[in-house]
Amino acid sequence: MSLTSAATLATLDKTGPRRITDLAVAEGVTQPAMTVLVRVMEESGLVERKGDPSDKRVTLVYLTNAGASYVRTRRQAGVHAFERLIGELTGDEVEALVAALPALKHLAELESQDLEGPKQ
Repeated sequence: MSLTSAATLATLDKTGPRRITDLAVAEGVTQPAMTVLVRVMEESGLVERKGDPSDKRVTLVYLTNAGASYVRTRRQAGVHAFERLIGELTGDEVEALVAALPALKHLAELESQDLEGPKQ
């Protein structure tokens, strides 16, 4: 799976259903490229398209159960990789990571706000 595909699934997991144009902007690709990507992921059973209940002219991309499972599995693999690598650090290096946690948490919060779009 491409990084853009994985990132798109993660975006849908974090933000819920989105328009293809919104996903394209979030992932930094063109709308036609995202349309192709969504079609491939739809054929793989990772996403599905449904009408927007608030605007019948709009189609939204939804994460399926299989897509959500894929995202969870990938995140867990990342956690295990970090656990293994952190286990190889010195005590001072671990302390430096612990000291950096508040800044890293703030970065994650900023990214989440960025994915949600501009505040109104």
